[in-house]
Amino acid sequence: MAVQYSQWKAMMAITKGSLRAMFRSPSTVVFSIVFPLIFILVFGFIGNGAVTVKVGVAPGTDTASELFRGLSAAKSVKLVYESPAEMEDDMIKGRITAIVHVTRKAAQTAAPAYDIAVRTSTAGADKIQVFQSILKDVINRTDDEFYKRPSVAEIRTAVVPGRVYRTIDFVLPGMLGFSLLSGGVFTTAFLFFSLRQTLVLKRFFATPVKRTYIILGETVSRLLFQLFGAIVIIGLGYFAFGFTLVHGVATFAEMLVLSLFGLGIFMGFGFLVSSVARTESTIPLFANIITMPQFLLAGTFFSVDALPAWLQPICRIMPLTYLNDAFRKVAFEGLHLWNIGLELGVMVLWGIVIYAITIKVFKWE
Repeated sequence: MAVQYSQWKAMMAITKGSLRAMFRSPSTVVFSIVFPLIFILVFGFIGNGAVTVKVGVAPGTDTASELFRGLSAAKSVKLVYESPAEMEDDMIKGRITAIVHVTRKAAQTAAPAYDIAVRTSTAGADKIQVFQSILKDVINRTDDEFYKRPSVAEIRTAVVPGRVYRTIDFVLPGMLGFSLLSGGVFTTAFLFFSLRQTLVLKRFFATPVKRTYIILGETVSRLLFQLFGAIVIIGLGYFAFGFTLVHGVATFAEMLVLSLFGLGIFMGFGFLVSSVARTESTIPLFANIITMPQFLLAGTFFSVDALPAWLQPICRIMPLTYLNDAFRKVAFEGLHLWNIGLELGVMVLWGIVIYAITIKVFKWE
């Protein structure tokens, strides 16, 4: 009695072989995992620090004064001691925000009085207001110490528990989304183009394996690979930089579901590119046309709202914009998958459109 051929076993064999090939491919690992991790490490280390203002100390400054000691104690101020020429050059080039000169006046009372001269340049316009605010706070504290007086008002502040929004909470979802986009487009496009060019697909047709199971095998391998990448990215962000997962494990699981959902849609672009490209050298061109505008404009590094008003409607069309928004709403705002119907709906529409086009133009040979 003839044993019936198992399509599922064949599919799993294709999945296993394709998954092994992806882990052995340096370009796939770099674009899908290493590249996003580098950005997360960079923004994780520098993104959560407080703003620091570098200020030069002019010669002759009364460094023993109460006012200067208060300025030195300010955590957001870094005092620089250089020659006058070096400080002047640094100030003009924007390396330091200002040069401060503190001198003590001849006071008629026991309380000290100071003259503060601050020199700055247009190159330090982005931080001079921060320094002036710090300086005023130091002066007010010194006034309170030497000039005791009743206040005209009393401030009562109520503090309620809040959630700190860190830089990593914005950057990580964007990099995770871009990892899925680049992985779905580039790896899928190169794979199926290569399978056609090397006649591997033609050899598949000589076997009992059905075309549906060939596609499923390759799809499952990519889903597993990107799922591994998503786990690494989210795990590093959470344990190393305090990335917010509001509901803990439940939020983590929903992030993974969203990752698989987004990857399934982005793979449609990869199938399309593999069919449109006539040579292997044209694949990066078509793939970058799809990925680069979304990498730059879909809220990966900065909010879409920060872009010019005329450009925002274009950004709001891109599928990566909605995936990034969905990631952020689930991770930080604590929404669940059933609360992000708009984002999922737009992505489903993109999936329907792109797969409808892909089915028309996809080439097996």
